[in-house]
Amino acid sequence: MRPFEIDIPQAELDDLTQRLVLTRWPDQLPGTGWDYGVARPYLQNLVGHWASGYDWRAQEARLNALPQYTTTVDGQHLHFVHAPSPEPDATPLLLLHGWPSTIADFAGVIGPLTDPAAHGGDPADAFHVVAPSLPGFAFSGPTTAPGWGPARIARACTELMARLGYGRYGAQGGDFGSIIAAEVGRAAPERVLGVHLNALANAAFAGDPGQLANLTEAERVQAEENELWWYGHNGYATQMSTRPQTLAYALTDSPAGQLAWNLEWYVDHDPTTTAQTPVDRDTVLTNTTILWLTNTAGSAARLYLETGSESWGVPATVSGVPTAVVNFRGDRAIRGLAAGAHRITRWTDIDAGGHFAALQAPAELVADLRAFFRTAG
Repeated sequence: MRPFEIDIPQAELDDLTQRLVLTRWPDQLPGTGWDYGVARPYLQNLVGHWASGYDWRAQEARLNALPQYTTTVDGQHLHFVHAPSPEPDATPLLLLHGWPSTIADFAGVIGPLTDPAAHGGDPADAFHVVAPSLPGFAFSGPTTAPGWGPARIARACTELMARLGYGRYGAQGGDFGSIIAAEVGRAAPERVLGVHLNALANAAFAGDPGQLANLTEAERVQAEENELWWYGHNGYATQMSTRPQTLAYALTDSPAGQLAWNLEWYVDHDPTTTAQTPVDRDTVLTNTTILWLTNTAGSAARLYLETGSESWGVPATVSGVPTAVVNFRGDRAIRGLAAGAHRITRWTDIDAGGHFAALQAPAELVADLRAFFRTAG
């Protein structure tokens, strides 16, 4: 385990700025807005801010306030935040991000999780937080071999927790992190106190008609609506789950292109979910800048293909680990589908935030985590 500090050479930042300034822009059909994809005026404005208004050094300092380390697990370089609580009896918690996120998503919740007393909470709710950069993402660097899907990442996470001396711990994840956190429970059920999930995307769609038979009428209607919605939004996932290497060339060569690719999820332009809380633009740029500077946008995309080879992370058996699912505004998980893969002991619908809960509804996420782990295990 080696201490780690982010220290990006100025020459790399200068190169990024030059590429942004020299962006070659496509045309856009008049009056189409977001109908054909990311709207050019929106992206041009954000790229302009990235080039001349965004302060990477301030974000770098903010992230370096978190205790970071690197190690090697299963032949893969692994970067992680390890933030112990001042409370000696705190519950160890593995915190897992998704795509296109990084550990920067958690910068605002690690303090309340590790030291609730300093944030108006009960010291009994404290956690020792371990937040890895997923293999293939950010400071963990690109994966160097095929096969780094959710199950293998989960095994690496259990090894990391063992090396840190945590015999019993909880796991929390959103988006891809929700798939991996659930797999952590399957990889080490004797060690995992409970699993807390948000943005549980693989519980939004029925994999086969037989699953629909076990749903309530309302859930069947929701599943059908989800399928229609996904049909109009799955282009990015289809590309990454089938031909990520082809996409990687564009993402690696154009920071504006990489930002546009990520904005499909960060910016809520869907009329069915427009009540979601906006994600702060500097936060979007921090995640994108990290992926750019570490040259990992292409390797992060590979996680979609690797997950597809595991049936999109939908296991054949129900996990025995107590599991909480929280649906924030705009999320589409269906309890009847989730129950086919998880032993659900807590289900919460929260009309706030959005897909990126740690960024859009941090207080609500922390509160639900605390409530679940008071009784889990």
